[in-house]
Amino acid sequence: MSLGILGRKLGMTQVFDEEGRAIPVTVIEAGPCPVTQVKTVATDGYAAVQLGYLEAREKVLTRPEVGHCKKAGLEKPVRHLREFRLDDAASYNLGQLVTVDLFQSGQLVDVVGTSIGKGFAGNQKRNHFGRGPMSHGSKNHRAPGSIGAGTTPGRVFPGKRAPGHMGAARVTVRKLSVVRVIPERNLLLIRGAVPGVEGGLLMIRPAKTVGGR
Repeated sequence: MSLGILGRKLGMTQVFDEEGRAIPVTVIEAGPCPVTQVKTVATDGYAAVQLGYLEAREKVLTRPEVGHCKKAGLEKPVRHLREFRLDDAASYNLGQLVTVDLFQSGQLVDVVGTSIGKGFAGNQKRNHFGRGPMSHGSKNHRAPGSIGAGTTPGRVFPGKRAPGHMGAARVTVRKLSVVRVIPERNLLLIRGAVPGVEGGLLMIRPAKTVGGR
C-alpha cells in the first residue's frame, strides 16, 4: 500500500514521443494536497493518511468540516477529503503537502473516479441484451421479457439485471502509464482515458501489481 494524490480531470489531448508517435493523454491537475489526518493502528485500528484537495470557502462547508481542516493547521479549508491506506503512516505529519513529485514518467498508476452518468437506460443499452423479433406481429422488440417464475418462488431474485440508472458509479482504471509530470503546473499527463467528466475528482495512486506484472 502506498500514498497517492487527488486531482481533477482537465481534458484530453495528445503529445508526441521522441520518435514522433502521437500518444493520447488525459491531463490531470493533481495537488498540492495537504495531509489533514494521520491514522494509526493504535488510535484507529489501521494505518492511513487522509488528504485534502481544492480550497473552498467556509460557507460552502459544514462546521465539522471547517473544524477538521483547522485542526490540521490549514489556512483555508478544502472541499474534498480522501483516505489512502498505508502499511505505516508514521512518517507523515499534519499539514504536509503531497505534490505530483510523488510520480515519475513511465510509472504505472491506478486512477479512481466517478463515471459519467447516463440517466435511466433500458435493458439493451444498460446490460447489452439482444432485441426481440421485429416481424410477424411481435410486440416484444425492446421489452425485458420474463424475469422469473410465478408461484415459485413468487418473487424476483435480488441482483436481477433490469432497466435502471446507468453510470455515475465508482470506477477504477488500472495500470495506466504516466507519460509526463509537470511539477511547476501541478500536472500529470496519463496515457489513455480516465473515468468521469471534465472537472471531476480523481484519485491517482501507484498501481497494484501482482507478480511484478
